[in-house]
Amino acid sequence: MRASKLSALAEAALENARARTSGPGHATKSQRRIWTDQEEIDLGRLYPDTPMPNLMEYFQRPDHAIYGKAASMGLKRSDNYLASEHACRLRRNSDAGAAFRFQKGFTPWNKGMKGLQAGGRAAETQFKKGSKPGNWLPVGSTRRSKDGYLQRKITDTGYPPRDWVALHTLLWEEQRGPVPPGHCLSFKDGNKDNIELDNLELITRAERMRRNTIHRYPPELKETIRLLSKLKRTIETTDEK
Repeated sequence: MRASKLSALAEAALENARARTSGPGHATKSQRRIWTDQEEIDLGRLYPDTPMPNLMEYFQRPDHAIYGKAASMGLKRSDNYLASEHACRLRRNSDAGAAFRFQKGFTPWNKGMKGLQAGGRAAETQFKKGSKPGNWLPVGSTRRSKDGYLQRKITDTGYPPRDWVALHTLLWEEQRGPVPPGHCLSFKDGNKDNIELDNLELITRAERMRRNTIHRYPPELKETIRLLSKLKRTIETTDEK
């Protein structure tokens, strides 16, 4: 069956995507400059004693490309270069911080002062043992997360990601068991307050990412993208057979 022609809106979106991915920051392997034999010879000759800005100007390449090529060739900076002003301070002197370290046998000023109390009102404003912060809630309380999910507090360890669990997750695990690794729950109607088992579906995180990625597009384009993804999966499945 011949695929239908994309709408004008879909064509414009695809052209925009191609333009973004074909820019200088998205070069493909075929577009990357290969080091020539002469450039490798020149790098071997210049790298030991030439400052990086000069190497970048000579080879017309970024510093990370030059560092990477030099490393793959086993090139090193010379001792004279490392001792010069052009080298990084830490590379010029690998023990540059020695003068600022604690020396062996040094006694800190607060040795033996465990439990030292600060002055002023420090003692009366400190948290007392067993005290709770002002926003503390008991086990069984509910709240709404920053992402808009209703959560219930099931433990009081003090670690929120463990203490608070989404209500729809609790419902699913009670009826269907734990959510498998690499999967998550999704609301079929998109309403996070409609916490019903029939409104939940188990999907992979990859599928969730694909769904979220196209939400910013108009309905017409989203439907086109879904159809293209479905066609691609069908072709891949057929090829595997």
